[in-house]
Amino acid sequence: MSATPGERLPFFRLLVLAGAIFVSVSSEFLPTGLLPDIASDLGVSESRVGLLVTIFALTVVLSTAPLTLLTRRFSRKWLLVTMLGVFAVANVLAAVAPTYEVLAGARVLGGLAHGLFWAVAGPYVSLMVKPTQLARAVSVTTGGGSFAFILGVPFTAAIGNVVGWRWAFVAMAVLVVGFAILTVIFLPAVEHRGPKAPKVQTVTTETGSIRDVRDRSFIAVGIVAITVVLVATGHNLFYTYIAPWAIGVGGVPADSVSLLLLFYGIAGAGGLLLAGVFGDRFPRLTLNLMVTGLVVFIAGTALFGHGLVPAIVAMMLWSASFGGLPALFQTRALHGASARIRDLTGAVVTTAFNTAIGLGALLGGIVLDGVGLEYVPWFAAGVIATGLIWVLATDRARIAAHPAEAHRG
Repeated sequence: MSATPGERLPFFRLLVLAGAIFVSVSSEFLPTGLLPDIASDLGVSESRVGLLVTIFALTVVLSTAPLTLLTRRFSRKWLLVTMLGVFAVANVLAAVAPTYEVLAGARVLGGLAHGLFWAVAGPYVSLMVKPTQLARAVSVTTGGGSFAFILGVPFTAAIGNVVGWRWAFVAMAVLVVGFAILTVIFLPAVEHRGPKAPKVQTVTTETGSIRDVRDRSFIAVGIVAITVVLVATGHNLFYTYIAPWAIGVGGVPADSVSLLLLFYGIAGAGGLLLAGVFGDRFPRLTLNLMVTGLVVFIAGTALFGHGLVPAIVAMMLWSASFGGLPALFQTRALHGASARIRDLTGAVVTTAFNTAIGLGALLGGIVLDGVGLEYVPWFAAGVIATGLIWVLATDRARIAAHPAEAHRG
């Protein structure tokens, strides 16, 4: 049975889910902080190691929807636990991989688990809290993703610099097992299969017209998904190659990259906090300002982020702008979806994010090899600016697609 939400957030349970998300995201982005080390050890180019992020994300894109449909009848809690187990195995296989090809295979396995994990984890939050608490609850759980950039990626980068990149994967596997145990003990079983809805569900809008929410809510979710693809592609186009750019263009010492990533992650948590505070009250304004800031501060990083301290300051502003966006996107999609498609909404948003992650890594590698590292942030800013134009141009159509949620923005 689903937990009966009270006035207060089930904060500890949300933290447990946030921890599971932390190890999931840390596993996905672990190679970014160790990209030069992995490339050197396996004898491949940095752009080819960057493709490990693309391989992971492409696997998620191709597998999330089919796996979500195949597992709709299974317990949400035990699917989370199972996927965490697969993460642990994938990290161990990566740690012992003798070749690039084996490492890529381990990333495929991790991608299979990651897609289904997120398709379950996103809607799981909505089954634990009231609709009016959703932005705050999603901000708490998405905080696990932010802490992946505060602790997970810098921590594994530091381990890799000291004892080798393979031990970073081992450390991550141990963390995954720990959070799998916490999930078993503390997360509640939830009932995700609601009562069958009538073939046509209607609502009356303020103008008195009747709309079919079931069909049109797909439009609202689709608009959010395209927004995610555009904005997150631009972000990951630069972020995937943050270590090579910081060293090769920004003039940051190689042994200071983990420190740079630490401050980057802290700023992202600040952005997430802002999203949690203002996301329920001013959802459209908060999202639009953060996307605008993302464009401005990535361009600012390209112009002024040279030297350790300037790079830290510029990248913290960039990170703060992006930090709250995943929570805002997920909240917007969940509010825009009718109840019967919430599971699929989780799959759609996960697929959109991972399309963006993979496409961003791929495009960044093309820019790196084609015109050079110094141009990577400029291409990133351009893609995000396109996303901002899309957000502004489609806002009315998104709200009209699900008028029952129009007041939420």
